[in-house]
Amino acid sequence: MGRLIEQLAPEFDFDVVARLDEYNNIDGQGIAALHGVDVAIEFSTPETAPTNLCKLAEAKIQAVTGTTGWLEQLPTVERAVNQSGTGLVWSPNFSVGVAVFRKLTALAAELMQNQTDYGAWAWEIHHDAKIDAPSGTLLHLVKTMEQSGFTRGINVGSNRAGKHPGTHEIGFDSAADTITLRHTARSREGFARGALQAARWILGRKGVYTFEEVLFGPRSAS
Repeated sequence: MGRLIEQLAPEFDFDVVARLDEYNNIDGQGIAALHGVDVAIEFSTPETAPTNLCKLAEAKIQAVTGTTGWLEQLPTVERAVNQSGTGLVWSPNFSVGVAVFRKLTALAAELMQNQTDYGAWAWEIHHDAKIDAPSGTLLHLVKTMEQSGFTRGINVGSNRAGKHPGTHEIGFDSAADTITLRHTARSREGFARGALQAARWILGRKGVYTFEEVLFGPRSAS
């Protein structure tokens, strides 16, 4: 992701001035040394993301993060961002297609909530180097279904194999028929472009936002 973001950054009028990793950003020390940076794009690990994001807030740097598996610490990060007067966009997936897919999932779950003849599943596959399983995106989709009124059990599955960039599938099945919603990524370029789009959007804004708010406006009360 870092290489793709650096490659595509000029298309979004960005210059990459610093690259931090596990060697030059131990405990956020690299972030503390940054000067004159408008926005940082953070893709790391669940263990390091909260510290990175809090350090970025302390340094008054706008941020975008696509790291998954750390959202139980989101309230802590939100406090740091709000106290510093900076802005953050977070998402388990920066694909525009996935954002639309989640809206379709919400609508399908709402329509199927009272159709008790139908069972539901949620499934994903990613490359064998991806650590978290199920993916953060799939868990976000399952939560979306539940929040949209589908309170029956949802069978959740995941696979890790090869170099697959990512497929997510939501389905409903009955004795009569099957409904399947599927999103398949062809490469990671879409994720990088979405993160850069979010980075442009967060400039000059304060507070914590999701990628869907970048694309579709403020979230509804529901």
